[in-house]
This record gives sequence, C-alpha cells and structure tokens, in this order.
Amino acid sequence: MPAERLNFGPVQLLSVAFEGNRFKGEILPELERLKNAGVIRVIDLLFVRKDSAGAIATLTASDLDWEEAADYGQYIGTLVGFGAGGVEGADRGAIAGAAELADGHLFDEQDAFRLAQAVPNGMSIALALIEHRWALPLLDAIERADGFEVGNQWVTVESLVEIGLGRIGGDTRADDS
Repeated sequence: MPAERLNFGPVQLLSVAFEGNRFKGEILPELERLKNAGVIRVIDLLFVRKDSAGAIATLTASDLDWEEAADYGQYIGTLVGFGAGGVEGADRGAIAGAAELADGHLFDEQDAFRLAQAVPNGMSIALALIEHRWALPLLDAIERADGFEVGNQWVTVESLVEIGLGRIGGDTRADDS
C-alpha cells in the first residue's frame, strides 16, 4: 500500500526589496485575495524594514496552523534527510523537520538577523515561501494517470532575455528539416 501523500503544492521562494519604507498598501490585500481564492498559501513570510538611521523592524506571518507546520516540516525534513542519508536519513530528517517548524515558521531569528545585515538603511525586504495551491488538482490528475514530474522550473524575465541574447547574430528560425 503506497504511503499517504501529503497535500502540499509546489513551493516558491519569492524575495522582494523596496526602496524606502513607503508602501501603497497593495501587496497584503492581494496576498489575502489570492489566499481567500485558494490560489496560494503563505507557508512563511519574513519582512525586514530598516529605516534611514538603521533601526530595524521585523514581521513574520504564516497561514499554517501548528499541526500543518509540523506536517510540512516533517515532509521537507524527510526529503532532505533522504537526500543526505538514504532511508535512515529520511527518518531522522522527518523528526528534525517537524521540530524545526514546531513554532510555525521556517525563517528564524538568524534569518532575520542576516537579512537585516544585508539590507541597506532606508530599504525593506521580504522573503515569502508561497505554496501554489492551484496546482494540486493538476498534480492529482498526473498521479491518477500514473505520471510523474520530470522537471519543474520557473521561467523568469532574465531567462527570456538570456535566450534572446543567445540568439543575437544567430538564425532564430525553426529548423525546416
């Protein structure tokens, strides 16, 4: 009998920086709209603001309750542990991962400290670990069809520019043969 699959969608780490500390109030309402529509879930959010004098303010948030956080930590810990030490590593990783997320956050005080040290005065930065819930029905359909994911990569603006730069001076037409 196959192990029960945890119901987590693909996860993206999004990092965003802002000049100054003036916000238009558009980001949090959009996150809430996407969460309420079931499109995303915020696994963890770390926001660090440093004013012009260097005073630091931090904010953390998560949509996971403590049980979901422990389950997610166990899931991630199992994968990391398996990669590091096979089946025995998976068991140890599951325990360590559940303990790591027991407080509901993947980002910790050390992450906040490092981020605060990296961001210049007068700037703000946010790290958001976002689960893409919209993909769950598609992943379930792939599993029901006995398919499996071979690769998964976000295509960024920079990637598209690189592709274009690689074609400068070359023939960009499709091969007719």
